Amino acid sequence: MAARSLYQLNSVKSVLRQGQLVNSAHVRLNYTLSRSYTNRTNVTAVCSGSAIPRWRYTSLRDFNDLKGAYTHAPYSRLNGKALPYRSELKHAKRIVVKLGSAVITRDDECGLALGRLASIVEQVSELHSEGHEMLIVTSGAVAFGKQRLRHEIAMSQSMRQSMRDARARNGNTMKFLEPRACAAAGQSGLMALYDSMFSQYGITCAQVLVTKPDFYNDDNRRNLQATISELLRMNIVPILNANDAVAPPPEPDKDLLGVISVKDNDSLAARLAAEGQAQLLVILSDVDGIYTAPPGEDTSKLIDTYYPGIQSTIKFGGKSRVGMGGMESKVRAAQWALERGTAVVIANGCRQGSGQAILDIVSGRKTGTFFTEAKVSTVTVETQAENARNGGRALAALSAEQRAIIITHLANLLEERKSAILSANQKDMDVARQQGNLSGPMLSRLALSAGKLTNLADGLRQIADSSHQNLDRVLKRIQVADGMELQQLTVPIGVLMVIFESRPDCLPQVAALAIASGNGLLLKGGKEAAHSNEYLHSLVQEALDIYGVKDAVSLVSTREAIYDLLKLEHLIDLVIPRGSSDLVRMIQLASKGIPVLGHSEGICHVYVDKDCDPEMAAKIVLDSKCDYPAACNAMETLLVHRSLLKTPVFDHIVDTLKQEKVSINAGPLLAKALRFGPKEAKSMRIEYGGLECCVEVVDGVEDAIGHIHKFGSSHTDVIVTNNEETAEKFLQSVDSACVFHNASSRFADGYRFGLGAEVGISTARIHSRGPVGVEGLLTTKWVLRGDGNSVGDFAEGGPNSFIHKYLPLVEDAEESGSE
Repeated sequence: MAARSLYQLNSVKSVLRQGQLVNSAHVRLNYTLSRSYTNRTNVTAVCSGSAIPRWRYTSLRDFNDLKGAYTHAPYSRLNGKALPYRSELKHAKRIVVKLGSAVITRDDECGLALGRLASIVEQVSELHSEGHEMLIVTSGAVAFGKQRLRHEIAMSQSMRQSMRDARARNGNTMKFLEPRACAAAGQSGLMALYDSMFSQYGITCAQVLVTKPDFYNDDNRRNLQATISELLRMNIVPILNANDAVAPPPEPDKDLLGVISVKDNDSLAARLAAEGQAQLLVILSDVDGIYTAPPGEDTSKLIDTYYPGIQSTIKFGGKSRVGMGGMESKVRAAQWALERGTAVVIANGCRQGSGQAILDIVSGRKTGTFFTEAKVSTVTVETQAENARNGGRALAALSAEQRAIIITHLANLLEERKSAILSANQKDMDVARQQGNLSGPMLSRLALSAGKLTNLADGLRQIADSSHQNLDRVLKRIQVADGMELQQLTVPIGVLMVIFESRPDCLPQVAALAIASGNGLLLKGGKEAAHSNEYLHSLVQEALDIYGVKDAVSLVSTREAIYDLLKLEHLIDLVIPRGSSDLVRMIQLASKGIPVLGHSEGICHVYVDKDCDPEMAAKIVLDSKCDYPAACNAMETLLVHRSLLKTPVFDHIVDTLKQEKVSINAGPLLAKALRFGPKEAKSMRIEYGGLECCVEVVDGVEDAIGHIHKFGSSHTDVIVTNNEETAEKFLQSVDSACVFHNASSRFADGYRFGLGAEVGISTARIHSRGPVGVEGLLTTKWVLRGDGNSVGDFAEGGPNSFIHKYLPLVEDAEESGSE
């Protein structure tokens, strides 16, 4: 899409450079709005310079329908109820896009912002190709005309005049150009620009100029609507603009009896959307939406959902740098359209990174301010994040003993409510089997059992027992100077958002780790585990309520909410995705300034060396692959020393895998070595996630290390050998989060490491690596205790000097004393 925008933009620039403000492929339709509406509509098409009259006969029923629609317009609701939720905006058939002057005008207000305009045209074209009826209400004629007239004036001036004007410009004075003249000069150029852009997508557009009397005269208004309907019927994109060349100066507001006066393009767009029975009106401006106060003020907050009755809480600022309407004008126009059945979104069309604003709005993303009559009954994601921040601070303020009591109570609830948990999980399993859209490994992850819950409860008790020294633990003590001691203490990271797929047992594990570390937590589980997650979250809430800190852990309900939360870098401190590599990559791409801790893939290797114990090798390989094939720490590639090829050791390992119905793929070197072997692997970088793996031969430990570095994912890699020197070479050289000697890759787990549980396994190189337990959810702060010290005291010749002496920790001092 981006490449096409660039091609389109270059084409437009080429047209402008050559001064050819026409589009050879375009059919321009000029309609006479003053003609009385009769039983036929006069359409004059100009094709290649020839006027071709066309007549479309309209039945009396059509006429009566139109007449009935406008007998009460615009005093009554024309479109029924407006779409109440963002998720329904994708069903909008007719969409009006209003482009504010600030969106398509350059910062110098002289000429158009071609890059932004090209992106908008591309988005409109995409929606048009999907079957939406698209209308554009545009500004920009004055800016375009100003550019042309300045150029014309400069070309017609004498040298002396040009020099004089140049000196005047250097003095920050500017020759005034009458806006109506600029509009007259810019209309044709603006339309030619749209022609050129839309033609890149094979779309025809048509210009419709309107004036205020067109809305106050019943015949004109009916003709206007008939014109737009006919254009849409012919799959043409109407582009409407107030005819500023003949427009009178702005008048005071005259909104009476529900009629909104057409005094700017905001009110024009609202009238067209309501009277044209559009389901959605998108107003693009130079701000992100409606704020509680002017965006520059410290207390200002973006309102993502606007419903009737909250206008009194909004403080409006001034108008934009260009254009006739300010934000208050946009709100009034949006309210008026909403009352008549048109949903409205006001969003930013200027900010860098908002290039897909229109598509995001129609797809239901939380972009801009959405106007709806349905008052929000659920807690917004922003409120959830704020509650998690405050709840996390309250949790951190509890004593270590109190936090341990919460976790222990949660462990007890998992055993006491075992039957209810399994009943909720069975509902999820039944739905998954009925729908048939989950693979075998995903079903395994989804399933809970009595044994899993017992292990889960044991892990939580382990976390509780080890949680007493998590927070406010002194890591360093430094005597900076006499009377000044500096300490480095452990503290919570803040607010975590953990996103996991299928595995409902993740929820209490992650919740316990967050409680033990004093962090606020937002959880988003897969919809396939909705019943299980909901019930398990209720148990977490019950445990937290012992000390009144329920807000510390919240469950996010919708997938769309993830994208909204990933924008809240001021409220969320760390995102941890647990699931497929596709999920991790999606979160990494979507995160807006929030660090993401996780691994993109779990391509784990087991290398069987020539000096291995055959039975040990077969046991480790079998456990690494078959204990839980869907886990990220399961073996995906088996590397075998070349000397073992075609020996009983190699045959025994392969036969053991086949007995467990593991499908084997050959690496390229193994495929060459075996005349009649298994099929060759499509790639050496595949995470199979099931009873399937790749087998490859290597020439030795150096070759195995090189293979792992080339094709691995830095997760977990294993060597099986009785040669200690070879083992140490492997352990020291392999650059992965977990490297094992003579042990299954499945030991890469927080519970098995003694961490109690894990929020995930990180292959990152910053902060935490491997299974992430409580330690990975902590950061530090520095606490300095002084005695009225100032930096000036330590200047040259000052009374004080630095000592910078490292002091023993309290624990170290106690141990020394006991000895």
